Amino acid sequence: MFPSDAADVLPSYLAAADEVAVFEQAWRHGLPVLLKGPTGCGKTRFVEHMAARLGLPLFTVSCHDDLAAADLVGRHLVGSDGTYWVDGPLTRAVRAGGICYLDEVVEARKDTTVILHALSDDRRLLPIERTGEQLQAAAGFMLVVSYNPGYQQLLKGLKPSTRQRFVALSFDFPDAKREQQIIQRETGIDADVARRLVTLARALRGSAEHDLEEAPGTRLLVNAARLMSGGCAPRLACRVAVLECLSDDAAVVEALGEVVAALFEA
Repeated sequence: MFPSDAADVLPSYLAAADEVAVFEQAWRHGLPVLLKGPTGCGKTRFVEHMAARLGLPLFTVSCHDDLAAADLVGRHLVGSDGTYWVDGPLTRAVRAGGICYLDEVVEARKDTTVILHALSDDRRLLPIERTGEQLQAAAGFMLVVSYNPGYQQLLKGLKPSTRQRFVALSFDFPDAKREQQIIQRETGIDADVARRLVTLARALRGSAEHDLEEAPGTRLLVNAARLMSGGCAPRLACRVAVLECLSDDAAVVEALGEVVAALFEA
């Protein structure tokens, strides 16, 4: 099913449990998948890894407040020869039999989730009202969505009628050993620096006194490690790649800097 050297070309991903096997089973049975977990914990990398592993084209959409159904399905445009239809990323995935990944799906407008209903059950249909098509999903098509329930539970959420259409996988920050391995694998930084970065992240994630909107994800640690590997001073790398990304409050950033100072030399 996969080329013999597939492991050499797959986007790096270090599994935590049985998420790879569950995702493959869901794909084989035509089931959509919902990924739940905090920002920066590896959801997007996991989807990239699985698309490459399964040999499927990947169409990724970062959802936002202004994302409408037409942005996913497509729209008519006007050219020199008149109007013509352009497929959106969801339609392209349905036609090609690829994975359509809607990242932070609850950020999109409500009309976008309605069009997913016929694709996320046994019908596997995409109605395109503007062209009159009832598009049957090609073999291999898979719908994957993600969101961060910890951050969005008080603001937005998926309706139960939508959520229950999916196989759900919960993601969280890796344990300390695995997170250190990820940082080293992604950046080539030495083990001691990676360990200190993990210690920093775990200290910030466990601190309630600074009331951070979101905890630092592994992505931020990887960014800091990359800066360090390029010659950036450790404290500066942590400040610009981690602390400043967590808060706009100068006093909070300064206070968090004390944790950095305890772990890294200037």
